[in-house]
Amino acid sequence: MDHIRQRLQSELDRTMDRIRYSTGNILLEEVTGAVGWNSFLADGVDVICRNADREMTFATRSLLVDRARKLNQALERLEDGEYGRCEECDELIAPARLRAMPEVTTCVRCQDMLERSQQFEPVMAGVNRDDLDEEELAS
Repeated sequence: MDHIRQRLQSELDRTMDRIRYSTGNILLEEVTGAVGWNSFLADGVDVICRNADREMTFATRSLLVDRARKLNQALERLEDGEYGRCEECDELIAPARLRAMPEVTTCVRCQDMLERSQQFEPVMAGVNRDDLDEEELAS
């Protein structure tokens, strides 16, 4: 159990370091990006590339924050004796899966079923499904 706790903590520490590094890059961009039209950034293509890089940094940071949250939850499940059990079927999660992604909460079979069920959900941009009545959902 100590080995698992150490591995989870190590993954969490590494993820937090990456979050700090990405936050530092964002702050550095804020400081160095505050330049006028006479700078090397005056070219529109440079500005577009810089904005694309910034969006990638934000997206990456968001994924890292989500992973840190899941690793924290995995540590809590370990303390509660629930770590390594699928939250859907309550079966044991394969050790190889936990080694590859120690934060997972579902076995491969249940994860596959979850992903398949989400794949066929209708996409309604800007519409909150909770605001629709049964008749609207059926159509």
